[in-house]
Amino acid sequence: MRILAISGSLRANSSNTSALQALSLLAPAGTKVVVYEGLGQLPLYNPDFDTAELPATVAALRHEIALGEGLIICSPEYAHGIAGAMKNALDWLVSGIEFPGKPVALINTSPRAEHAQAQLREILRTMSAHVIEEASIAVPLLGRNLNAEGIVADPLLVAELQRALRNLIYHVKRRKIEAL
Repeated sequence: MRILAISGSLRANSSNTSALQALSLLAPAGTKVVVYEGLGQLPLYNPDFDTAELPATVAALRHEIALGEGLIICSPEYAHGIAGAMKNALDWLVSGIEFPGKPVALINTSPRAEHAQAQLREILRTMSAHVIEEASIAVPLLGRNLNAEGIVADPLLVAELQRALRNLIYHVKRRKIEAL
């Protein structure tokens, strides 16, 4: 099983990216969590370029979304809203066929990021994603400055992340069975 993980942060030492890298390390046998690294290379969304001849970075993102059987999004909140880079990526996915019905987990690394999480849920539901509430969690990383290895060394964080990943995997498998 392949799950794509997207961090909405462009920061080099982002807690959002670290949480996703930790999930990659914690993935059970038979599951691969792939952290997408092209967010900062996407051009600003322009409907004039949302054609059969997509910009290469956008085509690559859509390809990664198509390969992923599930999706994990971990994005910061800026000024009570979704991060601009994350919104831009989602805008590029609106007209694609890769996204609808995709099981999605939302990870929040700051207890203060409730506005962005609400906006993400609304946007994703509008895009016909299947937000898995049982796999959507808040992980208290604010101010802890932990990298992926530091997160994996904390048993409480590991338990929460593994529980969320198990719930997402369950829904991905259920979706496969229902498609048969």
